[in-house]
Amino acid sequence: MDLKTVSIKREGAVSIVEVNHPPANTLSSETITDLRKAFGKLKDDQETQAIVVTGAGRFFVAGADIKEFTDAFGDYEKAYGMAEAGQKLCDEIEEMKKPVVAAINGAALGGGLELAMACDLRVAADDAILGLPELNLGLIPGFGGTQRLRDIVGTAKAIEMVLTSKQVNGKEASGMGLVQASVAKDEVVDTALALAKSLIEGKSMTSVTRALECIVKGENESLKHGLERERNRFAELFLTEDAKEGVTAFIEKRKPEFKHK
Repeated sequence: MDLKTVSIKREGAVSIVEVNHPPANTLSSETITDLRKAFGKLKDDQETQAIVVTGAGRFFVAGADIKEFTDAFGDYEKAYGMAEAGQKLCDEIEEMKKPVVAAINGAALGGGLELAMACDLRVAADDAILGLPELNLGLIPGFGGTQRLRDIVGTAKAIEMVLTSKQVNGKEASGMGLVQASVAKDEVVDTALALAKSLIEGKSMTSVTRALECIVKGENESLKHGLERERNRFAELFLTEDAKEGVTAFIEKRKPEFKHK
C-alpha cells in the first residue's frame, strides 16, 4: 500500500499501526485516509488477530490539522465532510472484528483522543496529555468525541471535560476509566502489546470476533435486541469446530487446539 503517514509492522499475531506525521502526528485528511487504508488491509489479513495503534516520536496524535480547518470557513458541506471522514475512520476501528488497543505514548488531543476512544482498550503514558479542547476554538469535537467520551466516563464527566476543555494526564485518565492502564512512557507500547496478546492467546478467533460484535453493536441497541444478537451468536458457535474442540478439551483436561473455524 502507498501509505505516507502511517506504517504497519507485526509482532506475532499482533499488527502495530504507527502514525508518523511529524512534527505532531496531526490527524490530517491524508492521515485519516492512510489509517482507513491500513485498517482496511488488516481487517482481512488472516495473520493479524489483534492491533495496536500508536504514534511515532513524542506524540500519539496531537489533534486534527488545524490548517485544514481554515479551508472550511463559511463552507458547511466541506466542514460536514471533514467530520464525516473522521467519524467513518473511528467507526471502522470500533467495528473491527479484532481487538484494537491504543498505545497512547504522548499527547492525544481532539481527534487524537477521539481516535483512541474508538479502540477497544487504551494504555497511556503516565505523563501523556488527553483532552478535547475544541471549545477553545469555538468548535465542538466532531469525530465522535461527544458520544464516546460520554459512554466511557459518564455524562457528567464528559460535560466537564468538553465544556471546560480540561486536559488530564495518563494517571488521571486511568483513575477515571478513560484508559485501562497508565505506565512509564517507555513501557507503553510493550504494555499495549501484552494486553493485545492476552485478548487473543489461547482463544478461538471465531468466538473473539462474535464477542466483540455483541458488545460493540449492543451499545447502540435496546437490551432486547442485544440479547437476541447474543443468543444467535451463542447458538452459531455450536456449529463451529472450535467450540467442539474447546468443550472437548475442557472435559479431557487439556489445552484446546483451535483452528479458528
